[in-house]
Amino acid sequence: MPPRAEEPRRDPSGSRRGSSRATGGRGEPRTGEPGVQGISDARAYTPRGRTVREERQAAGRPTAGGAEQRRTPRGARAGGDPFRPALQVLDGGRAARREPVPAARAAVVRTVPTRARPDDDDDAPRPPRRRPPGRGPRRPTRPAAGRSPRKPRKPPRLADPRRRLRLGTLLVLVLFAAIGIRLVFLQAVDTPAYAGGGLANRLTRVDLPAPRGAIYDRTGAPLANSVEARYVFADPTQVKDRTETARALSPLLGRPASELAERMKPRTLENGKSSQFEYLARGVDIPTAKKIVALDLYGIGVHRDERREVPGGDLAANLIGFTSQDMVGLEGLEARYDDLLRGENGRRVYEAGQGKLDAPIPGGYSSTTPAKPGSSLQLTIERDLQFKAQQVLKTQVAKAQGSVGVAIVLDVPTGEVLAQASHPTYNAAKPQESEPTDREDAATSFVVDPGSIHKAITFGAALQEGVVTPDTALPIPDTIVKGDTTFRDTHPANGQRMSLPGMLAYSSNVGTIEIADKLGPDRLIDYQKRFGLGQPTGEGIPGEASGRLLPVQSWSESSYGSVPIGHSVDATPLQMAAAYAAIANNGTYVQPHLIKEVISGRDGSRTPGKAPVTRSVLSPANAAALRTMLEAVTTVDGATGLAAAVPGYRVAGKTGTGIRYVDGKQQPGEVGSFIGMAPADNPRFVVAVFVWSPGGGGGAVAAPAFRDIMGFTLSRNRVPPSGAPAPKFEVFPR
Repeated sequence: MPPRAEEPRRDPSGSRRGSSRATGGRGEPRTGEPGVQGISDARAYTPRGRTVREERQAAGRPTAGGAEQRRTPRGARAGGDPFRPALQVLDGGRAARREPVPAARAAVVRTVPTRARPDDDDDAPRPPRRRPPGRGPRRPTRPAAGRSPRKPRKPPRLADPRRRLRLGTLLVLVLFAAIGIRLVFLQAVDTPAYAGGGLANRLTRVDLPAPRGAIYDRTGAPLANSVEARYVFADPTQVKDRTETARALSPLLGRPASELAERMKPRTLENGKSSQFEYLARGVDIPTAKKIVALDLYGIGVHRDERREVPGGDLAANLIGFTSQDMVGLEGLEARYDDLLRGENGRRVYEAGQGKLDAPIPGGYSSTTPAKPGSSLQLTIERDLQFKAQQVLKTQVAKAQGSVGVAIVLDVPTGEVLAQASHPTYNAAKPQESEPTDREDAATSFVVDPGSIHKAITFGAALQEGVVTPDTALPIPDTIVKGDTTFRDTHPANGQRMSLPGMLAYSSNVGTIEIADKLGPDRLIDYQKRFGLGQPTGEGIPGEASGRLLPVQSWSESSYGSVPIGHSVDATPLQMAAAYAAIANNGTYVQPHLIKEVISGRDGSRTPGKAPVTRSVLSPANAAALRTMLEAVTTVDGATGLAAAVPGYRVAGKTGTGIRYVDGKQQPGEVGSFIGMAPADNPRFVVAVFVWSPGGGGGAVAAPAFRDIMGFTLSRNRVPPSGAPAPKFEVFPR
């Protein structure tokens, strides 16, 4: 039988030792084989994978035995492969399980100790180590007394690159999945919320001004209207050179360069921020605005504006009034009907870019609220008649060096105001160049003691109450005493019997007081109220004065003489004109008014103005009788109103001399007046003229002014002349 390999033994250090040499049964080497030292040198490998002999040859040292040993071929079995120790080192120290090699085939001795595999258990059996030849088997290793066998350190576990690759791939996929899901939510689910959240920062708001309504005369001619214009503004934070910029704008805007430079000066607002907007001019016409834009000045801008135009300048300016630069009515009808004329501004809101992309975003949010244009007013005023009244009034007032004049033309059947002139007047297009007193409407704010024109009210009340008749004649003394005041006539009757037409023709104070004594104060005050005294007419002008009536309980003894002849009574020219219009209208009072129609700014529909208040004051017969008696004022020789006669027409009216009070104080001079109607037999128009002259002489100019205005009004409206002459009046009947 072939000899068996010697079983390995363990040395005291615990390592395996054994011999792999082939023996003849006694441990002797075979004949012809190299010695043990040669074998170990030839087959022992360094950590670099070379044999000890090769290492020595590389170092220049001789090998043992002097002979070069041949390496075992690669095709040797795993159990006897000399390269296995090196491969075990490269493989992490793992030792492959080998089958026992027969002693006859064991040709080499492994000198490289095998390393324990890191994943082997400590208790697993270790392969035996081969001992060099000549050594016997070692006794089993005994553990040292009091010491436990030391466990070899496990080598670190090497990471698996495939595992890292799979983990990294998984993380990337999870990240992309999360991003994709979030994008889906942003684009589909949360889109409205995010789009709406940033919408406010992208919105641009542009106001769409509502055109202010116009004011027309009764024929449709414009008295005031709005036109498109531009305003020029400055951003002080952007202006580079205030002085040069102001010099460039001064000739175009018609303003001093120093004023413009002052407006462009940087300012700090109340909130601590710098002002970025200052008006330089308003209502600039479009051609001028284009020239300013062409200058391309830093910090200077132009934007749409509106300018109020008054074609007639001062025509009906005291009635129309004016607006501010912001198109807000400040005086006159512009202020009274501001809400109606102004309309409602619109607004356009749209998404726009920033910087050079400041333009509407196609497909972005856009909303437009159209502006609602203001409604227009069509007045009862007739432009040509208004111009004539102002022209005549100005001429006559200049003769008397008067300071205040009023002319009113009323249409008798309707109560429409055809003309309402005041002097002084102003240019409504440039109100800043006038004084506040020039802008007052004297017809509704000029409060006076009407004087003798009030006598028509006393006579009308007496006729209506049956105290007198048209044929009544009374003896009239030269004077009459009431309380501590003596009243006398300018045309003494010397106690003769005087007719009612005669009393009106000569404006008898004594005769009027005697008729009022028969009437009584209570009934006189009642008729004053019926004729519209003591309360505003409601014509439509803001700030209209109401006048004042003296209550009966406040009458003194002298009041019984002063009130019937028009003193101790406060009234406006318009109130007195409306009272005479009631006499001309067969005794029916019609409230005077200025608004004929309201024209809607949306669809152009027309709405008649508010219906005037009407009431009966006198019977038609008594009104007709009173009109006939008033004709004596313009026809009787020596009468006070001869200068008011209009050729070809019968005129009924009354002169008056009154007193003006301001803040309860009597003013110097007198207020001359004349109120009349024509044709007297069928009145169409009533004209009232008041002139206050500090130096006197108002009565001398009021009647001629009435004549010129009434004559123009009759001819313009093609009123035919009276067919029959005025009746003959007897002043002192026998």
